[in-house]
Amino acid sequence: MDEPRKTGKNASVLVLGAGVSGLSAALALLQRGDRVTLLERGEAGAESSWAGGGIVSPLLPWDYAEPLSGLALRSMAAYADWIAAIEALSGECAEYWRCGMLVREVDEPEAALAWCAAHGLAAQREPSHPSDIRLPDIAQVRNPRLVNALRAGVTRLGGVIHTHSPALSMTAQAGRMTTVQTAQGAFSADRFVIATGAWSGSTLPGLPAAPNIRPIRGQMLLFKLEPGVLDTILYRQGLYLIPRRDGHVLVGSTLEDAGFDKSTDAATRSRLHTAATELLPALANVQPVQHWAGLRPGSPDNIPIIGRHPDFENVFINAGHFRYGVTLAPASAALLAALMEGSPPAFDPTPYSWQAALDRHWAQSR
Repeated sequence: MDEPRKTGKNASVLVLGAGVSGLSAALALLQRGDRVTLLERGEAGAESSWAGGGIVSPLLPWDYAEPLSGLALRSMAAYADWIAAIEALSGECAEYWRCGMLVREVDEPEAALAWCAAHGLAAQREPSHPSDIRLPDIAQVRNPRLVNALRAGVTRLGGVIHTHSPALSMTAQAGRMTTVQTAQGAFSADRFVIATGAWSGSTLPGLPAAPNIRPIRGQMLLFKLEPGVLDTILYRQGLYLIPRRDGHVLVGSTLEDAGFDKSTDAATRSRLHTAATELLPALANVQPVQHWAGLRPGSPDNIPIIGRHPDFENVFINAGHFRYGVTLAPASAALLAALMEGSPPAFDPTPYSWQAALDRHWAQSR
């Protein structure tokens, strides 16, 4: 007979990974009374959580499978309150900004507008460009500052974060993980969460890897303009420009199946700059102040895995969010916490299960 599942203040949880997915899961568990420790292979939030743009929406909300769009809409509806609570707890500002998004040259604008109307997402056709759609309620956060706020909130609630502590091996007994070994020592817990981002598809000895998760590189540029030159997100045919309140503008991003290589190249820098200038001519004579690449936790159809590991009664996963880890963070963390507690989830968890991930296949992903 399985041991009773420990919940609330009786449970210790070890989270592997301290990016946005790991930190948001830790925060949700701490708020429910669990005792949480996180192990991070590098610095907290320094991988895709830092590298991304922070748009709180799928790039084309109408253009994804229902499991992704449904989870995204739940997160988007909760985001302002989620951020406000994190900022109040942590004392840190995540720079949440409902700046809106203008989508240029939509292939089927009528169908897109109909989808938005059916799903309660505000959308307006631009009178001067009938194929352009404005989404006035789309928001953004500034990724590094969101990470800072989450990290501070987790530690404020008693969570412990060990950086530069990659998991090296694990021990298990009777279908339960018992200990994770690192170079800094062994960590035991009642329950474990895998939230290792792009590394979730890599095998920890003794732990079968998450199915169909692999690193997908994205290169981005950062420009500095005067504040107010751009005050809304611009998107066209795979390219986005994200303004920050202080005048910085992020331009991205590529989708490159390049393994764990985070290098950048001059040809991509030039191509992104040229394409961005077509959308925002003010960038024509401005050179990027930074050019970097991050590794997304790629998954078929951008659908994450949130649920129990099939081989271990006390191991769970929150990974594979691909381009939308920041967007999906609140809803993913809430679902994970409910499944770990044995509480009825607010929506059907089946599409995010390990088995569902096994059944999905890689194709051309957006």
